[in-house]
Amino acid sequence: MKRIASFLASLLIVLPFISVSGAGAVSFPYKETLYSEAAVLISLDTNEIISEKNADLTQCPGSLVDIMTAVIVLENCKDLKKDVTLDPEVYEHIYAELDQPEDLPTVDLKDGDVLKVDDLLYCMMLTSSIEAAETLANHVGGLIKAEDKNASGSNTEVFVAKMNEKAEQLGLASTKFTNAHGMYDPKQYTTARDMAKLTQYALTVPLFREIATSYTYTPVVPNPQRHPHQDEWVWTHSNIMMDDTDEANFYMGAKGIKTAKLEAAGRNIITLASKNGYNYLVILMKAPFKDEEGNQTYCHIEDAKHMLDWAFQHFSKQVLLASTAEMGERPVKLADNDGKNYVIARPKDSVEVLWCDEVEPSLVNKDKIVWNKDSFQAPIKKGDPLGEVTLIYSGEELAKVELVAVSDVQRSKTKYNFEVAKRFHKSPWFKTAIKISVALTVIYVIICIYALVIFKSSKKPLKPIYAVPKMDKKKKKGGRKKDSPNKPQH
Repeated sequence: MKRIASFLASLLIVLPFISVSGAGAVSFPYKETLYSEAAVLISLDTNEIISEKNADLTQCPGSLVDIMTAVIVLENCKDLKKDVTLDPEVYEHIYAELDQPEDLPTVDLKDGDVLKVDDLLYCMMLTSSIEAAETLANHVGGLIKAEDKNASGSNTEVFVAKMNEKAEQLGLASTKFTNAHGMYDPKQYTTARDMAKLTQYALTVPLFREIATSYTYTPVVPNPQRHPHQDEWVWTHSNIMMDDTDEANFYMGAKGIKTAKLEAAGRNIITLASKNGYNYLVILMKAPFKDEEGNQTYCHIEDAKHMLDWAFQHFSKQVLLASTAEMGERPVKLADNDGKNYVIARPKDSVEVLWCDEVEPSLVNKDKIVWNKDSFQAPIKKGDPLGEVTLIYSGEELAKVELVAVSDVQRSKTKYNFEVAKRFHKSPWFKTAIKISVALTVIYVIICIYALVIFKSSKKPLKPIYAVPKMDKKKKKGGRKKDSPNKPQH
């Protein structure tokens, strides 16, 4: 039950961020050369991908994995001020597994150091320390096991399982984690698009942005025996775009978030930048270590700077469809509007999008209109829905907007009464009245017939069943001739 509740809560949080390339987003082609094999440029203001290259190509994430590690720690560790001791038994096995020792990042961290959980998070995010990452995985994995009795395996195995569970919740369909530190493993993979989704979600997790965009950090716990000069024990972010002393690589407005480098996978970087009220996130993967002449180069930094420059210089919010635009008219029956037997439609809301000035807004198709009816009947009130218009650019759907009436259209009483009279014989009420009338007529006829039958029956004479017996005719005649004895004689 806890897992289901956790899943639903995460889903509600992430929904606005997992539809990065859905309807409403337009991906504009970046015309300059990119050295990185895969790239994604996102507007953090609209949560839309505005440009991409090989966004779904499988890549090795390297220490970009630390972003997910940080998310799991922040969401599953209640006490970020808990002291944790660096135990070499937790992470020294990683050294032996490294095929390329040069992949191992160097950081001023020693066995036995006591650090707080948030110290370790800063260390991992700024320096890609595998010691910090594995220590966090071991510590938080133990906490997860203590709460979930069904969890099995070592602490780090439980932690990695949680990472993959979270990836599934976030819809990272092309991502698989096998470790929490990011060292090379052919079974660990992702895509630039999935890393974009993950980072967007991570930025909504409390404290993540603060940690991932810090340039330097000094641990809270001094550890004087191993680090006698506390003021010199400082971790610096590996993103050199934040270093204002590096003229070649510094970029005004750049912040964090994560870099990665593996000999087998090239250089990766995820960074955000803000300028003039606009905010962008750029993801670049598998940039080469060396240029064509064999010299070490930072192509991922060059790509990031160029893409961000392009975004800041050429993108701005533009109204593609104003709410005052007239989108057509529809006929209106029974209208009493000074001869205007129609209603004008306009968009209910304006459509404002982040648009590249290299593309003419007039190229957006606004002709796809679906009306609710072929014609409407008065009365119509201002704002009544009439239909819907779909904005399309280069085959991509930008937005759907409801069309509404610009003004009221009154109904003519004369036209209405005439129409009612004209249509009354077709109305269901008329048909019902006819049926009732016929039924009543039939009943009336039946009653009349019945009454007539009863009336005629009551007029027939009754047979004299019990009458006086008939007299003999002869006797009757003879009796008439004989004088009555009492009759007087004349």
